Amino acid sequence: MSAPDRPMALPSHLPDAEWRRKPGLSLLAEALGAAAGEARFVGGAVRDALLGIAAKDVDIATIHSPREVIERVTRAGFKPVPTGIDHGTITAVLHGWPVEVTTLRRDVSTDGRRATVAFGTDWREDAARRDFTMNALYADPTSGAITDWFGGLEDLAAGRVRFIGDPAQRIAEDHLRILRYFRFVARFGALDPASADHAACVAHAPSLMALSRERIADEMLRLLALPDPVPVLRAMVEDEVLAAVLPEINATGADALASLVTREKAAGIPPDALRRLAALLPDDAPVARQVAARLRLSNKARRRLTVATTGPADEEKGGPVALAYRIGTEGARDRILLGRALTMDALTDLPVEGALPVLPLSGGDLIAMGLPAGPVVARTLQRLEREWTEAGFPPPDQTRSLALRLVEESLREAQKS
Repeated sequence: MSAPDRPMALPSHLPDAEWRRKPGLSLLAEALGAAAGEARFVGGAVRDALLGIAAKDVDIATIHSPREVIERVTRAGFKPVPTGIDHGTITAVLHGWPVEVTTLRRDVSTDGRRATVAFGTDWREDAARRDFTMNALYADPTSGAITDWFGGLEDLAAGRVRFIGDPAQRIAEDHLRILRYFRFVARFGALDPASADHAACVAHAPSLMALSRERIADEMLRLLALPDPVPVLRAMVEDEVLAAVLPEINATGADALASLVTREKAAGIPPDALRRLAALLPDDAPVARQVAARLRLSNKARRRLTVATTGPADEEKGGPVALAYRIGTEGARDRILLGRALTMDALTDLPVEGALPVLPLSGGDLIAMGLPAGPVVARTLQRLEREWTEAGFPPPDQTRSLALRLVEESLREAQKS
């Protein structure tokens, strides 16, 4: 939802939303004392309900201590899981789906990576420690009344992502807020390079080096998974926000990302964060491996990023099925969408993952045709597979004829040596 699509004002009460009707939620709110003002919905679910979009997570803030929350959740018949008990968070599992319940907090100390907190009962103090005004909206589970101390409703209606209080101070508390700011702008707001919030993120961008690479990777991939992150990524490149942690991403990469987003939309293919990260990188496997290692990506993600940034030397031979056979259907789709192999028309001819052709002969078959056991078998089998692929995967009888010819050639070459 872009800023121009928003209403001029948002309601002062929480509208109906699918998540509000989930089983067990009303009972949990009652158990936490919502009717007495002791528990309120907060954060993303409130924000998204106001915008009329689906929420992924539901959070409840409460004045009760973590121990008291565990006791109340248990008495209500739900399972409490101490997922973040040191920071006051208990996950209540309601009929198989989770709700995070967090005790009101205030920061005791912060170092840009983590915070030491103390529990309290002051709602405004809890709101003041949150990052953006649109994330500090609370809703009464019983009446739906919205509590907004920092102008979050007005900012949300305007598509304005604004830090609570001094932006520099909020960034100093948690450096990840720099990347969160740009992700929230890409998802909810309008880019405003002249704002104090944007300027603070640019000025403090070198502090991203203090963060774990896993946290950086998570935020970057979440940003890239949004419908159109291109304007924000361009601004981040121009202002060198990523220079300290991802210097490989430059204006050329931003242009490639823009082209990829256009192709994805034209093909009706949903956004994919890893593919988009590959677009930001040069078509160079060593660089991709370095970035993947630096971001601590999973082995599967590293392999995919490497394949997307370097194709086989003969990737244009044999068409889309041959390309998929060499690097997998996912890899072939990535390279086609990235404009690094074949043309967009080839997407329609890609085989379903797991339905690739299978070479009907093995090394044992070549030996049965007269080839002596040894390294020559592997070399001949590789030649057979390559020519079989380039020929369009002929049927077994034609493949056998092709194999016989290659065996004869290998035997003649062995006699000459």
